Amino acid sequence: RVEECTIGPLTGPLVLRAALVVLGFFVVLFVGAMVLPGPKREGFPQPNGDRKTYRLTGLASFLATNAAAGIWLATGHSLSELLKHFWSYFVVANVVALLITAWLLVVGRRRRAASNATTEDDAWWKDVWFGPELNPTLFGVDLKMFMYQPSLIGLWLMNFAFVSAQLETYGAVSLQMWIYQAFVWAYLFTHYVREDFMLSTWDIIAERFGFMLVWGDLVYVPFLYSLCGWWVLDAGWTFDPDTWTAVYETPPVYALVALVAFHLLSHWVFRGSNWQKDRFKRDPSAPIWGKPPETLNGRLLISGFWGIGRKIN
Repeated sequence: RVEECTIGPLTGPLVLRAALVVLGFFVVLFVGAMVLPGPKREGFPQPNGDRKTYRLTGLASFLATNAAAGIWLATGHSLSELLKHFWSYFVVANVVALLITAWLLVVGRRRRAASNATTEDDAWWKDVWFGPELNPTLFGVDLKMFMYQPSLIGLWLMNFAFVSAQLETYGAVSLQMWIYQAFVWAYLFTHYVREDFMLSTWDIIAERFGFMLVWGDLVYVPFLYSLCGWWVLDAGWTFDPDTWTAVYETPPVYALVALVAFHLLSHWVFRGSNWQKDRFKRDPSAPIWGKPPETLNGRLLISGFWGIGRKIN
């Protein structure tokens, strides 16, 4: 046993170190959103009828981060720090979410006042929670779309850190861990290859950008979606009581086959249903499963996955 992966204490120096790492991560991703290549896509009409044009750089950022992480590990470094100092990063992420919320609140309310767009429903607490603006932009980057990058790429880094942690703890990486990593990577890759799907979602079209979405992106997704990795970290491993060496028990083949099949089916339903809805929003006449789409009153899709169940995604 080389080194057990346990969450360390919360100290000032560790929080400061985590803050510097998170700041660097943000800056690199934001610069990437400004300079990396990506297709341009027109968004859906906003409440005032305007349509924004988005340059989708998420896939380039995701693949670049994959490459950087690979180089980091290949040169003898580790990602397990993200887990060992979990609380430090968690605290920093919450503070960053609050700071961004405060900035959005101040800047957004000033812009709204300057444009004389204030309404009776502009309660300050609603502006904190939901945000004062629908699509705030900084240096040409739509902040609501950008925030998916530190959110989902942060999730991938948190999850991939379990590979380093398992290698350091047990001296090898289990089959369960590799399968788990493949599932997470596929989930993120299929998001980024169809990043334009996000432009038709309620989040982008109708929800303002405030604490609810900011905290969800920076804290909820990367830190809570990755919690199952702590279970996968130790699954299948035991220690010989005499030699105190790690012993790995390979799962039954039928269990692994069933698990992979279940994931592929679930992934197909999840992405397929979302993409069907996106196609319908863009072209209500586009066929679904080879047939013209059925609707209720021309608006509610009841074909394909959406004819099987609501919220099936």
